[in-house]
Amino acid sequence: MRSIWRAALPVLLVSSVLTGCATTSDGSAPLNQKNWPICSLIGGVVGGGLGAIKSSSWAGGLGVLGAVTGGLICYAQDGDEDGDGVFDRRDHCPDTPPNTPVDHMGCPLPQYPATVKAPEPTPPPEEVITLSDAGNVLFAFDSSALTQEARSQLLALMSKLKAADVVSVKVVGHTDSKGTDAYNQKLSERRADSVAKFLISQGLPANKVTSEGDGERKPVADNDTDEGRAKNRRVELHINR
Repeated sequence: MRSIWRAALPVLLVSSVLTGCATTSDGSAPLNQKNWPICSLIGGVVGGGLGAIKSSSWAGGLGVLGAVTGGLICYAQDGDEDGDGVFDRRDHCPDTPPNTPVDHMGCPLPQYPATVKAPEPTPPPEEVITLSDAGNVLFAFDSSALTQEARSQLLALMSKLKAADVVSVKVVGHTDSKGTDAYNQKLSERRADSVAKFLISQGLPANKVTSEGDGERKPVADNDTDEGRAKNRRVELHINR
């Protein structure tokens, strides 16, 4: 029994030493399948050293036994030398760079460029042309009928309004503050509609023209003076390209 114990002792010691070294806390394996010869050398030294305590013949026998045991222990170990989370034994792509996503075989996953949404084109700024009573009287008093001066101004703008890049023209009518809000709203709508119809009669496509009235809600000058009220009585042409 004592002889059996002495023979088993080197095996136990070699197993303890190599198992402790085989895999570190970070998953690496300094003593693993690839470097089993080192494990055999360690096992042989440990076994031979223990056998030498008994005799030279024991040293030789236990040295061989320790070498075989060490080699087998390390050959059975596996680690993750490149740290990709896949053990070396089934890692088909060793030495993967750090922090590289890999598949179950340890090979880098295909990387696709991030989809970048193309910026939406910025529409050109809206151009606003203002015609007001501060220049020439646009409409007859308390009426939506265009004066000759207003017609002349609009005719001078037709080439610009008919340009190929013009998508739409919105006609917006405005009044001064004289009269009720409701009346001024209706008057501004009639005046804007009158201008829109004139532009269409001069060849501007009807599907490009719209009209609306803002009444007295958006003054651009002081309604307490004649000059200010003249500026507020106006028509705006909003040109979109």
